[in-house]
Amino acid sequence: MVRRAFCPRTGKPADKTGRLEGPVTRDSTYLGIDLGTSGLRALLMAADGTPIAAAEAHYQAAHPRSGWSEQDPAEWTRALDSAVAELRATQAKAFARLAGIGVSGHMHGAVCLDDSGAVLRPCILWNDTRSFAEAAELDSAAQVRALSGNIVFPGFTAPKLMWMARHEPEIFARVATVVLPAAYLNFWLTGDRVGDFSDASGTSWLDVGARDWSPLLLAASGMTAAQMPRLVEGSQAAGSLRRDLAAAWGLTGPVTVAGGGGDNAVAACGAGALAEGDGFLSLGTSGVVLVARDSFSPRPETAVHSFCHAVPGRWYQMGVMLAATDSLNWLSRQLGKSPAELTRALGPSIGAPGRIRFLPYLSGERTPHNDSAIRGAFLNLDVADGPEDLTRAVLEGVAFALRDSVEALRAAGAQIERLMAIGGGSQSPYWVELCATLFGIPLDLPEKSEFGAALGAARLAQCAATGAAPEEIMTKPAVARTVAPRADLVQAYGDAWNRWRAIYPTVKELP
Repeated sequence: MVRRAFCPRTGKPADKTGRLEGPVTRDSTYLGIDLGTSGLRALLMAADGTPIAAAEAHYQAAHPRSGWSEQDPAEWTRALDSAVAELRATQAKAFARLAGIGVSGHMHGAVCLDDSGAVLRPCILWNDTRSFAEAAELDSAAQVRALSGNIVFPGFTAPKLMWMARHEPEIFARVATVVLPAAYLNFWLTGDRVGDFSDASGTSWLDVGARDWSPLLLAASGMTAAQMPRLVEGSQAAGSLRRDLAAAWGLTGPVTVAGGGGDNAVAACGAGALAEGDGFLSLGTSGVVLVARDSFSPRPETAVHSFCHAVPGRWYQMGVMLAATDSLNWLSRQLGKSPAELTRALGPSIGAPGRIRFLPYLSGERTPHNDSAIRGAFLNLDVADGPEDLTRAVLEGVAFALRDSVEALRAAGAQIERLMAIGGGSQSPYWVELCATLFGIPLDLPEKSEFGAALGAARLAQCAATGAAPEEIMTKPAVARTVAPRADLVQAYGDAWNRWRAIYPTVKELP
């Protein structure tokens, strides 16, 4: 029986705007797909928001030349098929009640499709820096920053297409549509070339304030609106699951596919960061400080990203560093000890700042420097220094760089009173206390449960399928404990950060 859409939290009828008709019931389930750079995670969620089960599949990026980073989109669809097969095998009854699917994807990647929908070349990923010259050229063009609300970083999508036009003109001439990684999965799921505003914000083609493709921005990089996918809000319906795919997955009823979104926006949905000032610190491979905003207030000169949120009428701003836990992973490889071993040796609580200084620019940097050429360094090394001293320096260097992002966000008008700490690095009590002390704000550690991009994608799917308001679905996780700044060390770490900031201009001048 087909029932009217409802809010699973309140039981009240929901607005049908943007919702496809389908058999949505109180027993329906929702699939959240987190498409990462190194693997895909699929989470099956019940209508009450409880995670049922998750499955993962992994793949690798190719680096055919220095600064290049590519991936075959066929790896993503194979990974999704594998994850779905595992969920069907272990959760057959729950999966059979699937009513909605949402996709979160790594941003900025360029997937180029021809007229028939065939992929023309491997996806150029977010961490690919080959188009640094094109990015600088586009960034200096009139009105580009004003309309996009952002610096044009080398990892963004538009300069990648400019690079293709110059270096792969035969392929560029065949580009019918450019989609982002999450939108490519939407295309594979529905047959429709459709993405969302949060993901499109990182292309340098979107008028982020107006939430629409910009003819001026497209023309500045040699593209047209006809080459862009249709856009919807992340919490709205993008289409329905293809009938042949539904049959292959053993599904008999219609399944709504949500607009989905870029990974950080969708992670914010999983963490319940929707209202002005809500945000999180993510200590992952890259480091992110994200704050939700009720209005569009760009400050591109700060190198802060100002993007559409994955839900209507909201935006978010974030500072991004490229090597957070990646810096610790690098040190781990050099010393032959696991990251957990290295951080555990420091104990659970911080002391005074160390003497060694580490610049975590192993892959260049975004906020606040927009510098793809800068590289990392250790300073003040002594013959007596050992693994603990190097580990302390790496954790401090990453925390100092994240303080740069916090200050850039404050300069952009964001009010940051507390943040949730997430990501693998948040498992280190030392690192979390260090960041809290440097930022001068408390950091909340959520209870061990689902709250990331996979959950956020499932929540977007539920909104799209039921018409429920995002605020009713995207609640915050319970807080396990709060880590307060060390009042006795705030001044010392503030002084250390100021001395650390002075190093960058000098290192920048090195050949």
